[in-house]
Amino acid sequence: MTTIDFYTHVDAPLEFAARLVAKAWSQHGSVRVLTPDRVTSDRLDRLLWTQSQLSFVPHCRLDSPLAAETPVLVDESPEHAGPAAVLVNLAHEPCNFFSRFERVAEIVGTADDDAIAAARSRFRFYRERGYELRSHNMAETGS
Repeated sequence: MTTIDFYTHVDAPLEFAARLVAKAWSQHGSVRVLTPDRVTSDRLDRLLWTQSQLSFVPHCRLDSPLAAETPVLVDESPEHAGPAAVLVNLAHEPCNFFSRFERVAEIVGTADDDAIAAARSRFRFYRERGYELRSHNMAETGS
């Protein structure tokens, strides 16, 4: 059954997502990032290219001709046809394909009350369906 991790009190959600994607890719081999919109996909795409001069996270969009052979997919499309071990959900709703993944990461920022309310709703959604939920307060870790 899918394990779901909520990372709460995150000051810079996209920067945190970029680090989490890099870690998930190195540990699990494949990652799908669901963003809420094209603008967020573009911003995360740039972060993944520029987050470190010494690292490279191979990624592309779902509609790329290289998607089938690229381990990290970043897109706002609510569909996912290929395999992936980890889903990083940046959208405000749980997606209909989340249970296909070993792990789901939900990132909850500190600045947007609407995003916090949406995260609480997603937490209830998963809990009501019996999924294992873990919470990580990032304010306590300094991340």
